[in-house]
Amino acid sequence: MSNLDLKPTPTPCGGEAGTGPVKDLLTGRQVPLGESTQVRRLLPNLGRRMVGAWCFVDHYGPDDVEHEAGMMVPPHPHLGLQTVSWLHDGEILHRDSLGSLQTVRPYELGLMTSGRGITHAEQSPKAHPRVLHGAQLWVALPNEHRHTAPAFEHHGSLPTVTAAGLDATVIMGTLDGATSPGTAYTPLVGADFKLREGAAHRLPLEPEFEYAVLAMTGSVEVDGVTVEPGSLLYLGNGRRELPLRARTDAGILLLGGVPFEERIVMWWNFITRTGEEMAQAREEWEKGSSFGEVHGFDGDRLAAPELPPVPLKARGRAR
Repeated sequence: MSNLDLKPTPTPCGGEAGTGPVKDLLTGRQVPLGESTQVRRLLPNLGRRMVGAWCFVDHYGPDDVEHEAGMMVPPHPHLGLQTVSWLHDGEILHRDSLGSLQTVRPYELGLMTSGRGITHAEQSPKAHPRVLHGAQLWVALPNEHRHTAPAFEHHGSLPTVTAAGLDATVIMGTLDGATSPGTAYTPLVGADFKLREGAAHRLPLEPEFEYAVLAMTGSVEVDGVTVEPGSLLYLGNGRRELPLRARTDAGILLLGGVPFEERIVMWWNFITRTGEEMAQAREEWEKGSSFGEVHGFDGDRLAAPELPPVPLKARGRAR
């Protein structure tokens, strides 16, 4: 997955403690992704840059792509982060510079750790399902792991948690005793919930984690706040449970983690700690060094945008 903004905004974040319980409803902005996909970008957002180590959240679809190419994102680099591909409908073909070739299907985890640098491409297969609907997310790597070797994981089966009117799939981390096989480098959680109309539950939470809920489908009340598809409710930390009530059949993502204390800079598809590192990463991509090559993609790789004319500095993670 890529940030395809031609003039991406540098995002300084990290370095602050949690806020305590809050209820901040955030709406996304429309951003093009590849040749034919529009996404709603929910993180980074005005006033909110991270939820734990989760630092980038795009929600797209449901889109009818029966007569369209679907997702088509050319080869591009990543540095200092993990990407999480998550589908409710459709299929995404992943290629990377490690030689990985994997089709990711609904409720399967495609997890790529960029570490010190990787290149990948994503596209809908030529013969693909009619509907495309999912989320693309990034996780910032802590300093001790940001230069780790790049890796790709595909987990076709993930642990689940069930209750009356509720089915949850644990994407990353641990929820209610169920732990994802996906490799995590900071304490965090990502879980997908299917809720049937009228279902009401109180989810167990970790008080040291901060949380947010992304509505994928339907309408759900989260601690009394109605969350509709394409919006994100930031909940802060200090909670031991979270009231949920489904107004209709609904699908949501729960994202959480220990507040990310390190100061980072996020620009285009890179996460670094200084502007100088960012400039070096861009230069290496443009020279064709360090990030490797993707083979088998029919098309050119992405060119890096120009760096902004102001110094890139790491500051606080929110507001």
